[in-house]
Amino acid sequence: MWKVIVLKTNKWDRLENGGVEFTQLGMGGAPLANLGSAISDQDALDILDAGWDAGMRYFDTAPQYGLGNSERRIGQFLRTKKREEFVLATKVGRLLKLCPADQRLGIGKWFDVPSRQEHFDYSYDGVMRSIEFSLERTGLDRFDILFAHDLDEFTHGSTEARDHYIDQFMKGGYYALLSLRDQGVIKAFGAGVNEWQACKILADRGDMDLFLLAGRYTLLEQEPIDKLFPLCEERGIGIVLGGAFNSGILATGAVEGAWFNYDPAPPSVMNRVKQIEAVCANHHVRLIEAALQFPLANPVVKTLIPGAKRPSEASGALELLNAAIPAEFWKELKANGLLHNNVPVPGDVRT
Repeated sequence: MWKVIVLKTNKWDRLENGGVEFTQLGMGGAPLANLGSAISDQDALDILDAGWDAGMRYFDTAPQYGLGNSERRIGQFLRTKKREEFVLATKVGRLLKLCPADQRLGIGKWFDVPSRQEHFDYSYDGVMRSIEFSLERTGLDRFDILFAHDLDEFTHGSTEARDHYIDQFMKGGYYALLSLRDQGVIKAFGAGVNEWQACKILADRGDMDLFLLAGRYTLLEQEPIDKLFPLCEERGIGIVLGGAFNSGILATGAVEGAWFNYDPAPPSVMNRVKQIEAVCANHHVRLIEAALQFPLANPVVKTLIPGAKRPSEASGALELLNAAIPAEFWKELKANGLLHNNVPVPGDVRT
């Protein structure tokens, strides 16, 4: 058992309703749900225990993760904690339906999971049903944050399909979440997506509180700094950042078989990471440390959810976050064109 640690927190309260206190590191729920390989319920509880002892108090899950396994396991763990001691988010937009085992979603991706298929439904009724099912799976009485899940091209395959589901959400599910927030049932809502462009569209069309952005603002890529984050700063929209390691390459380095954005890393990405690694070597900095620390320097980023497959990864994240990195390291990255000139870096004063 590790000593309980209090992580630094970032406050979000754009609506002045008490808001949410995010610990800088949270627990991402996908790896806990048998992503890539199966783990036991006890293994998952051990990982969650290690994260809790490392100070993590933000937990992010979704019906899709392990086809219900993530919500069930996280709920089992959090039912042992005082409700006011943690912040919990789940996602809406997918309903899980029983199916034959050989037709289930995610064969080869999710292991030892229930036989379910996904049905996208961002309508008012679909969102309300999704919340009800999620409450049953977790065994809890409420969520703090709800994200519309995967309103992006990456998931739906085309701009047209993405826009169809965004329209469905804005005409239906959006009003369900707006009503729940206005009643004080939830603290905040937004969308959890893989592309910053979808965040911009949704922010332009509705009153969003938070975006869970998977990747897109990392040591490798910083496009949102010019095209999304100024709008977030203006409106008080917070960013929950997943994918700080870009699916793995910023943790493993540019090794053979490295992954980027859920696929094998292309040569252009491998070459860029090798350049970043050369700067790391110059300053005796580990790539994984820089990758974890970089996003949190931006004041719109409220928390990171790196995820873990074993207790040591959950407890070790705190060490990575606190590793000393000299200011000259960040300066050299910018001088070499490996970081956008305008991005905040660790050591800058957060506002």
